[in-house]
Amino acid sequence: MTTYYDDRSVRVTSTALRVDDHSYPLAELTMVWHRRGSRSWRVLAGRGAIGAALAGPLVAALLGIALAVWLHRSLTVTIAIVGASVLVGLAVGPLADVLFEHLDRSYVRGSRELEMWATWQGRPVRLLHTGDALRFGQIYRAVQRAMERVPSGPGAGAGQHVIGSSGNRPSPRSRP
Repeated sequence: MTTYYDDRSVRVTSTALRVDDHSYPLAELTMVWHRRGSRSWRVLAGRGAIGAALAGPLVAALLGIALAVWLHRSLTVTIAIVGASVLVGLAVGPLADVLFEHLDRSYVRGSRELEMWATWQGRPVRLLHTGDALRFGQIYRAVQRAMERVPSGPGAGAGQHVIGSSGNRPSPRSRP
C-alpha cells in the first residue's frame, strides 16, 4: 500500500481515501471533481490591511518631510523633523519582512472555499471542504495519482475512474 498524502484529518493511499471518520475505497469512486466557492471578503480585507500597514510608515515619513519644508523653521528644526521622518520611514524595513510573509501566506492559502466531490455508490458525496488552497491542491493531486493506479474492476470499461473539472456537472479531464 502506497500513501500519497497524510495529515491529521485526510489520508490518501493506493486503496482508500479517509477524511475524518469516513473512508472511501478508491475502487468505489467513479468520478472525482472540485468546486470553488465565492471569494472570502474577510481574506481580501486582511490583505488590504497588510497593504495599509506597509504604506503607513512611508506615508508618515513623506508627510513629515513635507511638513518640515512647509513650516519654514530654522535649519536645525527642519533637519530634526526630516531626520525623525526618515527614521519612521526606515522602521518599515523590519516590519515589511513580517508583513510580506503574512501576505505571501494569504495567497498560498487562497481566498475561496474549495470542495472535493465524488460519485460514490452511485451518488455525489462531498469528500472535503477547506479554505486552504495549498492543502487542497496537495490532497486533490494525491487523489489523482492514487486513482490513476486503481485497476478497473471486472466488466468495467476504460475510464471508470475519472478526475473531473470544477463546477456543478463534472466533465472528465486530467487536471483541476
